[in-house]
Amino acid sequence: QVQLVESGGGLVQPGGSLRLSCAASGSIFGADTMGWYRQAPGKQRELVATIIRWIDGSTYHSNSVKGRFTVSRDKAKMTVYLQMNSLKPEDTAVYYCNLRRGFDNSNYWGQGTQVTVAS
Repeated sequence: QVQLVESGGGLVQPGGSLRLSCAASGSIFGADTMGWYRQAPGKQRELVATIIRWIDGSTYHSNSVKGRFTVSRDKAKMTVYLQMNSLKPEDTAVYYCNLRRGFDNSNYWGQGTQVTVAS
């Protein structure tokens, strides 16, 4: 079993920055994927950015955040980060940390952290 604990959300003005953290307890394996989704009110949950393979740290960023957000990981701390710069009101959402097992595609989710971008 894995537990994911997120932190770092909050209220920020347009153009501002936030950094989200997600710490995992348990084990993370080399083929696992770990990253961030978000869900805005009335919308489906969408993939934001992810560490595609834990073992080598390869990354994916959605087009909507490319160039503004950066996903990274600290292997020793079993933590993934989402650095969010140049935030826009449309980035407002609950952000969820996700870990997907490479060997059976089982999913684990964090509790979510609210990010609100408003002046």
